[in-house]
Amino acid sequence: MDKLKILVVDDESRMRKLVKDFLMKSNYEVIEAEDGSQALDLFYEQKDIALIILDIMMPKMDGWQVCREIRQYSNVPVIMLTAKSDERDELQGFQLGVDEYISKPFSPKILVARVEAILRRTNQLAGEEKLEVGGIIVDKTAHSVIIDGKMIDLSYKEFELLAYFMENRGIALSREKILNNVWNYDYFGDARTIDTHVKKLRSKMGKKGDLIKTIWGLGYKFEAE
Repeated sequence: MDKLKILVVDDESRMRKLVKDFLMKSNYEVIEAEDGSQALDLFYEQKDIALIILDIMMPKMDGWQVCREIRQYSNVPVIMLTAKSDERDELQGFQLGVDEYISKPFSPKILVARVEAILRRTNQLAGEEKLEVGGIIVDKTAHSVIIDGKMIDLSYKEFELLAYFMENRGIALSREKILNNVWNYDYFGDARTIDTHVKKLRSKMGKKGDLIKTIWGLGYKFEAE
């Protein structure tokens, strides 16, 4: 199987090298750009980029401008990097179709884990058939869930929702993204479908339901060691 190609865009060469080294250890092909203009040139030239890691603050053209232009032509997954940790920036990122938003400084290992989670959910990376996190075992083949040794009865959508949360543990998921990936339709402003299913799922999970955290104004995050 050919290596998936990732475009890393950052005006700091040390940051690009750090990210590149960790991605290459995980068997990805990495190409680099030092500013937004170069990033767009490479994106249009390469054609087969699987994911973009994009810094916001850059010379010539910032990350927001790059993302806006790319979104006119492609739904390639985008992870935004920024030194800021402003909620308004994060919300703007999701509105622009950013898949993930990571504030500097960050753990390169966590970045790679998030890259893999995004590539799994966009069907570019083979997904795991059995997920085990925090005492929860989800068997996607058998369509079964075991929590602390006890079989749990979930509806089809509750099962899909839990599997999606576990595949993307530690990642803030907007309601739009959850609907698009679990229900497979575009978001039109009614979050009650998700909120109702999350409430029922938490109830069936007992104490483990607390692992599904609410992110006010955005959506949910599954947090477990």
